[in-house]
Amino acid sequence: MPRGHGIRARCRDLLSKGFRKNGVIPMTTYLRVFKVGDYVDIKCDSAVQKGMPYKFYHGRTGRIWNVSKSAVGVEVNKQVGNRIIKKRLHVRVEHVVPSRCREEFLSRRAANDAKKKAAKAAGEKAVTARQPGAPRDGFVLEKCDVETVTAIPYDIVKEGVKM
Repeated sequence: MPRGHGIRARCRDLLSKGFRKNGVIPMTTYLRVFKVGDYVDIKCDSAVQKGMPYKFYHGRTGRIWNVSKSAVGVEVNKQVGNRIIKKRLHVRVEHVVPSRCREEFLSRRAANDAKKKAAKAAGEKAVTARQPGAPRDGFVLEKCDVETVTAIPYDIVKEGVKM
């Protein structure tokens, strides 16, 4: 029998829930407040079939451009051939989680602002550019004795197992 080409073909593992993640959907899923401009990760919840995006968008990060009663509009970049297209899709809130993609940037920006403020008070210039990690310090190994390891011959008769 030929393989199917349906809208959820080859999604048996892709959209399945993790171990011990089944059951009632928590209320925080529905009580979250989404605003236009927020970054969200599309993560399909297979228990809710309504408003589920196509499997390509599962695991993608996008930006909210519209908020409605039970869904949000998400703008996602999709590479088609040699160009990147902005796709706009409406997804129910069960299939969307707030993204952590900007956490590191926001914390770094706050730290840089604090550095600049402290440097201005001291009358000097602050260096806010990220620097690559330096190589690890070298060391010398002590007690480098060479130990030869050889295999012990295995004899079934000596071990007590008789054929």
